Amino acid sequence: MNKFDKDIRYLQLLSTSFPTIAEASTEIINLQAILNLPKGTEHFLADIHGEYEAFQHVLKNASGNIKRKVNELFGNTLREAEKRELCTLIYYPEQKLEIVKADEPDINDWYNISIHHLVLVCRDVSSKYTRSKVRKNLPDDFSYIIQELLHERTDDKDKSDYVSAIIKTIITTGCADDFIIAICNVIQRLIIDQLHILGDVYDRGPGAHVVMDTLCRYHSWDIQWGNHDVLWMGAAAGNDACICNVIRIALRYGNMATLEDGYGINLIPLATFAMEAYKGDPCTEFIPKNAHENGLTEKQLRLNAQMHKAISVIQFKVEAQLFEKHPQWKMTDRCLLKAIDYKAGTCYIDGKLYKMRSCHFPTVNPECPLELTEQEKIVMDKLNHSFRVSDKLHMHVRALLTHGCMYKITNNNLLFHASIPLNADGTLKEVEIFPGRKYKGQELMHHTGMIIRTAFQNDSQKMEQEYARDYFLYLWCGPDSPLFDKSKMATFERYFIEDKATHEEKKGNYFVLRDDPKIVDSIMDAFGMTGSNRHIINGHVPVRAVKGENPIKANGKLMVIDGGFSRAYHKDTGIAGYTLIYHSRGFQLVQHEPFTSAEEAIRNGTDIKGTTQIVEFNQRRLRVADTDKGIEIRRQITDLEQLLYAYRHGIIPEKEGKIKVKM
Repeated sequence: MNKFDKDIRYLQLLSTSFPTIAEASTEIINLQAILNLPKGTEHFLADIHGEYEAFQHVLKNASGNIKRKVNELFGNTLREAEKRELCTLIYYPEQKLEIVKADEPDINDWYNISIHHLVLVCRDVSSKYTRSKVRKNLPDDFSYIIQELLHERTDDKDKSDYVSAIIKTIITTGCADDFIIAICNVIQRLIIDQLHILGDVYDRGPGAHVVMDTLCRYHSWDIQWGNHDVLWMGAAAGNDACICNVIRIALRYGNMATLEDGYGINLIPLATFAMEAYKGDPCTEFIPKNAHENGLTEKQLRLNAQMHKAISVIQFKVEAQLFEKHPQWKMTDRCLLKAIDYKAGTCYIDGKLYKMRSCHFPTVNPECPLELTEQEKIVMDKLNHSFRVSDKLHMHVRALLTHGCMYKITNNNLLFHASIPLNADGTLKEVEIFPGRKYKGQELMHHTGMIIRTAFQNDSQKMEQEYARDYFLYLWCGPDSPLFDKSKMATFERYFIEDKATHEEKKGNYFVLRDDPKIVDSIMDAFGMTGSNRHIINGHVPVRAVKGENPIKANGKLMVIDGGFSRAYHKDTGIAGYTLIYHSRGFQLVQHEPFTSAEEAIRNGTDIKGTTQIVEFNQRRLRVADTDKGIEIRRQITDLEQLLYAYRHGIIPEKEGKIKVKM
């Protein structure tokens, strides 16, 4: 088929959607108008780590964007307390209504004032969208009413009375609560056009499954997988080393909610085994990091520590088995159970001998230290089965695969979680993925994403699928993994070696060089990005603001937005991290203080305190025409113009109009 025939075939398919000159012309007019609308607001978050309450609150307030809108709209016409109350109502309408109805003496007057205010906010946040898009985001029950309220002029006396009559009727018919909840949800939905998650939904916090449920309901989102996400994906795929790491991290933070409540993982076999195998072991080095915060009893803490040590020892065994199975990973030096002198209580690491804190390994045979005992094999078989049959876990993994990838280029911004592996001179580093196949830069990120998908594709060759399943471990802790990019993961050393010099995980060249504008430009060049207004945005490494570290690097070309949601980071960072807003006026970086609780926010109207920093301000307000969507729309317009030409020159006949049947 030649190009002309292909073009005609395509235009014939397009004509089924736009069968007449009038309909094609109307769509061109519509698309041209959309190009002139303000750019939709993008919201960037990273490293949520299971802190679902803080995550949900940041989503609800759009990193302060709703508060900014309320301040712009009402200025000095409302007191600060009133604006705060209005914001809280928008964030938590159901819960706030319960409090108001219990405390408010004249509820109908409150309804009337609040609905008028909410309509103004909704009208403002919907102004950058077409009526069609707004209509699609409205709830069925109140779609017509909200449309009337949004699009009628209130400066006209008759129309003002018309709007007031609608609101009065909403109240008198007993629909006020439902209407307020509906319009608040519409505001939350329209304030953000696209949500970008730059990795690490999982681990440390109590509700990664709640975060994933929230994302699955969200109107438009994407995710660039983080190392902790890939760890859970590996566990779901049946990688025993990943399963061990997932459980170990949960036990380390004394937080089993996602495993047990979220995904129904049965940990009883591990608990039973640990109590017997480590009954004489105090396991002091395995007491949870936040033992003083999680409310566990002494008995629970002891069981937690025993389970923690049991799964850690199994982890060191199964990891080492994979390191020896895949020597091309160059990680056999991490088979540290083989480097222990069990009688002397010492371990040989990186050419030096170190005294161990403890050398009590009742399940390790010094002659074959990497071999699992029969009891350990039984535990792992049961844990593996529990991960493989968890329907909810696999539903969430499918969502990660559907919405996710290793990197994304959107509106001239390169998004990824951690790093692009570099050589010491800043050039792109080649990394071997499959044996004998090396890639760098964009190709490395692409093929890494493909190997992740291979683990879940039943039509893949068995050997490739098995290797892909194993490779999750390298992605988690491999020195050249774009999701890790450190010299080693010093888990063993932190548990067993006192000398803190062995705990150091030397960062890869990307983290050393990413403050150099030339290096950042060379990375963006390699990914095919052009123009001066381009950026790299990533997370992974918490920004230590308390030590004066700046999240904006390379003269504004790179932004690090590790959200710092995880409470475990707050002491080191001094803040609760950053989120980023990119709207038609430019970039705004929001520095957050730690979140208290949703209950506190609802009861007292408190918000996450944030400091907004203008990273980049556009002299001209950006429009849809300036975005990737604008490029696509212009392509659609060109196709439609070709269709018009084909209609007018008889190349393709117009379809007959729809016949109206009179009844």
